[in-house]
Amino acid sequence: MKKVKGRMDESILVCVHYGPNGQRLIERGCKIASMLDCPLYILTIDPKPFDELDAEKSYYISNWQKLAQEHNVEEFMIMDNERRPVSKVIAEVAREKNVTQIILGQTAQSRWEQMTKGSVINSLLMEIPFVDLHLVSVSRSVRNHEGQFEKGVRAFLIKDNNQYRLQFKYAKEVQFEGIFFKEIGTDFNNGLFKFMKDRETLYVQVKEDCVTDLTNVNMTVPYEEQDN
Repeated sequence: MKKVKGRMDESILVCVHYGPNGQRLIERGCKIASMLDCPLYILTIDPKPFDELDAEKSYYISNWQKLAQEHNVEEFMIMDNERRPVSKVIAEVAREKNVTQIILGQTAQSRWEQMTKGSVINSLLMEIPFVDLHLVSVSRSVRNHEGQFEKGVRAFLIKDNNQYRLQFKYAKEVQFEGIFFKEIGTDFNNGLFKFMKDRETLYVQVKEDCVTDLTNVNMTVPYEEQDN
């Protein structure tokens, strides 16, 4: 049986999309809801039917559902097979649940109809003008397998023949801007580089200041296993 919330005049909705930032958004929402002692809802939206989701997406959803149970979230909602604009779906849920605050992530923005350009934000402000919007920046942390990485720092990739060279000062030749996570215990710049490419958040391996392959590192498995 769920604990009756002390305040019903406030209600929080966390919107998550696939990627490592989802857990951070949920934890942020849980913290605010705990402080206000109010209901918390979690929403994820996908244009595909739930039974057609791949293993990675199912992995994230399972983790979010587990978090929701651990924090006694009021309801975890999956709007699958959804063809309507994301802003319409979020606004509909917000009205139905009497939501007063919505938490969105920057990663979800880029995947949800160019939210980085303000389109979805502006649509939400028009649809539900009296709801507070919290826009959370992309996490400056990465899955830390037994303290494997240091805190991320801003870095850049420059094209160098058939590879990319990592550097920490901006130059006009820069191809990508992102966050570099250095492996602990190494004298060289080995680790992961996190950046946006074609509206996707990617993690690529850096070895001795160089990136030879822009293939995304699967963050659902330990980093060490991907070197084998």
